[in-house]
Amino acid sequence: MKHHWSLLSVGPKSRQRLKTATNRLFFVGLFLLLHAGVALAQKKPATPVSAENRNILIKDAVFHSASLERDMHYRVLIPRGYERGDRFPVLYLLHGLYGDYQNWDTRTRLENYANNLHLLIVMPDADDSWYTNSATVAADKFEGYIAKDLIAEIDNQYRTIHDAHGRAIAGLSMGGYGAVKLALKYPELFAFAGSLSGAFNAPQNLDNQRPEFRAKLLEVFGNEGSRTRAENDIFLLLKNPHHVPYPYFYLACGTADFFLETNRALAQQLSSRNLAYEYHETAGEHTWEYWDGGLKPLLKAMELKLPNDSLRLQGQ
Repeated sequence: MKHHWSLLSVGPKSRQRLKTATNRLFFVGLFLLLHAGVALAQKKPATPVSAENRNILIKDAVFHSASLERDMHYRVLIPRGYERGDRFPVLYLLHGLYGDYQNWDTRTRLENYANNLHLLIVMPDADDSWYTNSATVAADKFEGYIAKDLIAEIDNQYRTIHDAHGRAIAGLSMGGYGAVKLALKYPELFAFAGSLSGAFNAPQNLDNQRPEFRAKLLEVFGNEGSRTRAENDIFLLLKNPHHVPYPYFYLACGTADFFLETNRALAQQLSSRNLAYEYHETAGEHTWEYWDGGLKPLLKAMELKLPNDSLRLQGQ
């Protein structure tokens, strides 16, 4: 038998007690809700720099890449002191797989972290290219697009330092792989190469480890044993003789990231070659929360490794 209760089925005193209990529950629940709201608010990212306090201008641009034979987008963060007339170092900041040129600016607190840096930050669009000249699509020469076309575009459009000591390159995941690979292939271009959660095994066995990436990896690198795989394998590139000093390498990876082992392996190889580098493992996964937290230390390390030019705005 089912029992149905209502305030009308009990006496006046019982109804009053039930109302009092209900009111108490309401206020207790309201208190807990407000308390939870405070706790959640404490976990939100820091408020972005307000427009009146921002030392950075944001500009989106399109240019024609000769390597790709098509127009490509990029975003650039320009410090306020740019109009003073001196030349500026540049950081090329690369996005990850399935990303785009706006990600770093819209999904991290990049503007906060770079607010007082005397530095141009350039974020190019690169599709899902792995920053590589494709083995199967002749038109997709994304390595040339970054190393030749984009750098020439920025040097032509902005007052930049036109040699390695004024350039850095960094990225996350696919972009971390791209940054380190381009620094190894073109050491004459960069003084610093940084990676967060770098997918350094992309040309090796990532297509077998992560089937969801397989189709694009095969398109970019070709089948197992292909020449493109060998030419873009970071671990093989490190074994090649080089006549120009390599840049300083900065690697960081979360301890719960599925790219942890390949990051450890690269750090070990850099150590065995006595190359200048630092490697950091901290709690985190393959997420924007981790990349946002890792961005500020990366920028600080870069600041210390570009010693010939002040990265601080005057008076800051």
